[in-house]
Amino acid sequence: MTFKVKDYYFKKAKQDNFLARSIYKLEEIDQKYKILQLGDQVIDLGYFPGSWIQYTCQKIGPEGLVVGCDIKEVNRKLMHIKNVKVFEKDVFDIKDLAELEVQKQFDVMLSDMAPNTTGIKSVDQDRSLNLVEMVFHHAPQFLRPGGNLVIKVFDSNKAQQYLKDQKKLFDEFSFLKPKSTRSVSKEFFVIGKGFKA
Repeated sequence: MTFKVKDYYFKKAKQDNFLARSIYKLEEIDQKYKILQLGDQVIDLGYFPGSWIQYTCQKIGPEGLVVGCDIKEVNRKLMHIKNVKVFEKDVFDIKDLAELEVQKQFDVMLSDMAPNTTGIKSVDQDRSLNLVEMVFHHAPQFLRPGGNLVIKVFDSNKAQQYLKDQKKLFDEFSFLKPKSTRSVSKEFFVIGKGFKA
């Protein structure tokens, strides 16, 4: 199945000078759930190309910090932004926050990570769930008590079962499929507020 890639949100992102159309997913989530606050320290897992970082660095202001981590080569377009640090690292290999040049846990964890897709639905769902499980597994290391989490999930029965078990880790736990998500996409986002570390 081919997408009409150059859809409304693709064009809007170009006009607004954002690096990808996914900016509008985070914007909608943040407007609805108030995830990001001025002065927050935020980690963006699998940030590349960086539209979520562009949005986040404006929302948290100059006193905040957003750290992007991806296995892809650092996007140099982000390196001149004062309250942004980007790293070419596998976030799941990080043993100490000092490797990300921070001292304290993050206020917010963002993950728009998706696996390299095969087109085989069950394989892609399992690979996505594997990433989701890794994020939840590492949350106690990265996320401060009371912190917020946004994570992308490919929908499946296994994912729904797994998420049911994670619900207890947060004061509030919501699901959203943003308007800018392509209609054929099976992805949705989990929004966790008030992490019970």
